[in-house]
Amino acid sequence: MPKRMYGQVCPIARSLDVLGERWTLLIVRELLLGPRRFKELLTLLPAMGTNRLAERLQLLERSGVVVRRALPAAADVRAYELTAYGERLRPLLIELATWGAELPVDDEIDPGTARAELIALYLAERCPPEAGRGLRETYQFQVGEEVFHVSADDGGVRARSGPAPAPADLVVTCDLATFDALTRGRTPATDAVTTTGDPALLDHAFHILRHRTPADAAAAPRTR
Repeated sequence: MPKRMYGQVCPIARSLDVLGERWTLLIVRELLLGPRRFKELLTLLPAMGTNRLAERLQLLERSGVVVRRALPAAADVRAYELTAYGERLRPLLIELATWGAELPVDDEIDPGTARAELIALYLAERCPPEAGRGLRETYQFQVGEEVFHVSADDGGVRARSGPAPAPADLVVTCDLATFDALTRGRTPATDAVTTTGDPALLDHAFHILRHRTPADAAAAPRTR
């Protein structure tokens, strides 16, 4: 299929030449959570189909947004990951998510597409630095079939797919509804959450992974 381009000098148009095709930004979204193999991307975005996914990845590679590399734990397995240039899309996608969260959810939206790791990605990126300041902890989550981890490093917070690379300080197991409730400051049923590690860290984890209102942001202390 010939590549469609706007053919304009405007950098917005040139950005859309790379990112504006359907599904492309969702590929970038998945790679914000870490490297992914082709089959993993296809599983997460099954409606794309093999050919369309391959085309989008080739364009992103040619544009310097992603690179295909061997995984550290398995040299014979190659995965796609964001380059430093591609990582510069991270704050843009998080702001796009903030904007999109205000759109109405119509009947064509499938609630079954909700994923805890995408909620964690958004909340980790939106976490104010003061919420994680002084913490150097890793929390691993198993939410249904999803496994992901969140690392706090003195104000910096990052969510990644898969198990933590080193033993986590806290492991949390729950379902999606319970995870969502915890991110909104609600107390779930006592048997809805199981933890391994220091249970006191559950408060730390969900102080970081917290849906915050504009009023919360306004009340947060200012840093210079």
